[in-house]
Amino acid sequence: MKRKLMTCLSATAIASVMMTAPVMAEEFKIGICNYVDDASLNQIVDNIQTRLAEIGEEKDVTFDIAYDNCNADANVMEQIITDFQADGVDLMVGVATPVAMRMQAATEGTDTPVVFSAVSDPEGAGLVESNEAPGANLTGTSDYLDTASVMKLIFAANPEAKKIGLLYDVGQDSSATPIEAAKEYLDAEGIEYVERTGTTTDEVQLAAEALVADGVDAVFTPTDNTIMTAELSIYETFIEAGIPHYTGADSFALNGAFLGYGVDYANLGVETANMIADILLDGAVPAETPVMTFDNGTATVNTETCEALGLDFAAIKEAFEPLCTQVNEITTAESFDELEEE
Repeated sequence: MKRKLMTCLSATAIASVMMTAPVMAEEFKIGICNYVDDASLNQIVDNIQTRLAEIGEEKDVTFDIAYDNCNADANVMEQIITDFQADGVDLMVGVATPVAMRMQAATEGTDTPVVFSAVSDPEGAGLVESNEAPGANLTGTSDYLDTASVMKLIFAANPEAKKIGLLYDVGQDSSATPIEAAKEYLDAEGIEYVERTGTTTDEVQLAAEALVADGVDAVFTPTDNTIMTAELSIYETFIEAGIPHYTGADSFALNGAFLGYGVDYANLGVETANMIADILLDGAVPAETPVMTFDNGTATVNTETCEALGLDFAAIKEAFEPLCTQVNEITTAESFDELEEE
């Protein structure tokens, strides 16, 4: 009888302890690698982290995020990804095409999901079988650029343009498809173009000077991270020559280019975070989760550059609005955070 009572009391005591013991929130380890330090990609990372923090509070889970930037160094990128694997992350995030491709190779044959962001052409890069059905452990968000729309903006602003400069890095996968699309568009319209390339900031500066010497009427650059990194070093060269620089992201316009056209990179980060949460919390399967693409209809004009080029912003806005979802204004700064502080 005593033994039964003791057993009963012990069970009651255990139950009491279990009821009062704190319940630990579920934790997920995420490794994020950014390709290079530029305004657009940094916006993505900031918004991924902010949105995951919000989801963590909503769902009572913890996202333990390890973040690093390889600064376009392949060896550093390799080490970062190796460290993520050694730490046993539950999911990797690759920001920009080169990082996504390396993560794809590193996780092949494993169960580690990879979510990419700012990959302009996932199919062309071989990351997915198709955007609708990725087919492996990768999916993500794309900053696909509608090159024809940018070309139309060039000629809306200057119908008399006769020669267009194409400025890009031949080593950037994100530039390959839009540059070919630009050539096809210009060939069809009978417009002359000249290509200049660079793989470092110094080379990009020389390429910009060469385009000035070539006498181009406008310059086009897609979502090219090398040129983005160099924009603060070249925008004044184009302004002094009276040449508007049309680009594939608003971060270029932030750093002095005449115009950036494309996706909202802050929203790209938010949607990337939502996709991460769907995979980790709701069991979404990357192989069956379509790549998310976005409307490219936002044009961002640097009003300081516009004025320095001798162009009237009101007239430019009027010319652009029929071709865009919206036309935004921006002024020159190094980062979006700096702009918000002003």
